Amino acid sequence: MNQNFFKCGMIGWTMELAFSSIHDLTTKHDKRMIGRTSLLMFPIYGMGAVFCPLAKKLRGMNTFIRGGVYTVLIFLTEYATGWLLRRFSMCPWDYSDAKYNIDGLVRLDFAPAWFILGLVFEKCTCEKECQDD
Repeated sequence: MNQNFFKCGMIGWTMELAFSSIHDLTTKHDKRMIGRTSLLMFPIYGMGAVFCPLAKKLRGMNTFIRGGVYTVLIFLTEYATGWLLRRFSMCPWDYSDAKYNIDGLVRLDFAPAWFILGLVFEKCTCEKECQDD
């Protein structure tokens, strides 16, 4: 589980850096491609390590069902961790200005990204373990 926690943390960080770099390039025309994230995001992304035991239970189900379950779990985790961090004035994100936000903590238009990330976490954390069963 520790190795999977590290993998998921690194995957999440990398994805966030790439996304924020591309976002700034396309919206602000910032050609420097400077991505940004927070150290606080590593353990939040690392929680994706729980996808392996869940993937074992969902094995054999349709990709859309598995990805949908992962998307909902990521939204719940994002909301819960954001709510907690906000209580300590530590939340590194605020989606209040986004059209499809919930309490500024979740953006529903991120669903496709979370769907893909969930399937990536599934593949990276337990592909071999699931095959060994």
